[in-house]
Amino acid sequence: MPALVTMYTTQVCPFCIRAKQLLKARGVESIEEIRIDLDPAQRDAMMARTGRRTVPQIYIGDTHVGGCDDLVALDQRGGLLPLLQG
Repeated sequence: MPALVTMYTTQVCPFCIRAKQLLKARGVESIEEIRIDLDPAQRDAMMARTGRRTVPQIYIGDTHVGGCDDLVALDQRGGLLPLLQG
């Protein structure tokens, strides 16, 4: 069973869009998006959970991948697909 992908996002975030495109290209069919621009309490929760202020913040299963650049780097070194496959 593929791992659940959760992403903290905002509506107008080019890095969020790029991260979603990469995940979809790797076969991810659904991403649980937590929109921190619509719910300020979620921004606080994201910062408490990740220690970071920027979006996207991406989780695959229980693993915090980080932001878009972290996701791309993980993919380039061959670590993304195994993580997605659980």
